[in-house]
Amino acid sequence: MADFSVFDLAFITQGSKPADALHHSLDLAQHAEKWGYKRFWLAEHHNFPGIASAATAVVIGYVAGGTQTIRVGSGGIMLPNHSPLVIAEQFGTLESLYPGRIDLGLGRAPGTDQRTLEYLRRSPSSADQFPQDVLELQELLGPFLPGQAVQAVPGTGTQVPIWILGSSLFGAQLAAELGLPYAFASHFAPGDLTRALEIYRSGYKPSARWKKPTVMLGVNVIAADQDEEARRLFTSIQQSFTNIQRGTRSQLPPPVDDIADYWSPLEERMAEQRLSCSSVGSKKTVEEGLEAFLNKTGADELMVSTAIYDHTARLHSYEILADIHQRGKVKSGQH
Repeated sequence: MADFSVFDLAFITQGSKPADALHHSLDLAQHAEKWGYKRFWLAEHHNFPGIASAATAVVIGYVAGGTQTIRVGSGGIMLPNHSPLVIAEQFGTLESLYPGRIDLGLGRAPGTDQRTLEYLRRSPSSADQFPQDVLELQELLGPFLPGQAVQAVPGTGTQVPIWILGSSLFGAQLAAELGLPYAFASHFAPGDLTRALEIYRSGYKPSARWKKPTVMLGVNVIAADQDEEARRLFTSIQQSFTNIQRGTRSQLPPPVDDIADYWSPLEERMAEQRLSCSSVGSKKTVEEGLEAFLNKTGADELMVSTAIYDHTARLHSYEILADIHQRGKVKSGQH
C-alpha cells in the first residue's frame, strides 16, 4: 500500500496573518503525526501573499521542533535560488537537531516571478547549473574526503536524503541518472505525468542508497462527510488558480456556493486541467478516486495537498484520509 504524506504551503487565508498560517501548519503536523502520515513537507515560494513558507528551512525547524516522529522536509527548496553550501549547512543543522527526520526535496524552478528573482539576486540562467549544484550538494552532505577544501559544518556526513522534484521531463531524467527518488508535482501540473514516470522508471540507474526507482506523486484531496460539502470546500483552490490565471496572487479565499458564477468557461477548463489530479468528496468517493489514481500510476507514495479555508475542516479532511489509509482501503498498482 502506498504511503500517505502531507504537503503544506502554510496557506494564509483571507483575513488572517502569516503567524496564523504558521501556527496552523504546526497544528496540522502534530495531527498528521498522530494519524500516521509519513512526512510533512513545506515549499519555497516568494512574493506570494497566500503562502507563509518562503523561509522554508526556518519553518521546517519550527515544525520539526514541535513534533516527535514524523519526517519533515522541503517540497521543495528551489536550489537555483541558493548556493549548495548554504543549503547543506541549513539542512545539516536541521538533521543534527532532528536526526533521522529531515528530507531535502530540490526543485529547479525559482518558485516566483521574474521581478522577484531579481530581488533574490539570482539570474534565470542559474537553473542551468541545477544538475551540477545537486552533485555538489550531495558531496557536501556526504562523508568528508581527504583533501576536501570546503565542508559544510554542520552538514558533512549527515547524508540528508535528497529527492528530485519536477513537473516536466527534465527532473525525471536527472533523478533517473543520479539514482535518486523522484517527486512529481501532479497536484498542479499533471500534463507530463505519464511520460515523466516512463522516463524515470525505464532509465533509472540504481544508487548505493536507492536500489530501485521510488515515485512520490502530488495529489489534491478534499474530503468531507458529504460529496456536496467537499465540492464546496474545493472552490477555495479553484478560485486561487483562477486568480493566478488572471495575473492576481491572493490569500486563500473562503469557499463559494456556486463556482460557476466566479469563472468563465475558459478559466474553468484551464483550472480543471491543472487540478485534474484531485480527489474530492466523501470518504467513499475519495477512496475510489485515489485507488484509480494509484492503479494508473503505481506511485509508492502520495504527497497530499489540502487547500481548505477553514482550519478545522482541513484537519477533518486529513483525518478522513488517514482513516482510509489505516483501514488499507487504498492499494497501489504494480509498475
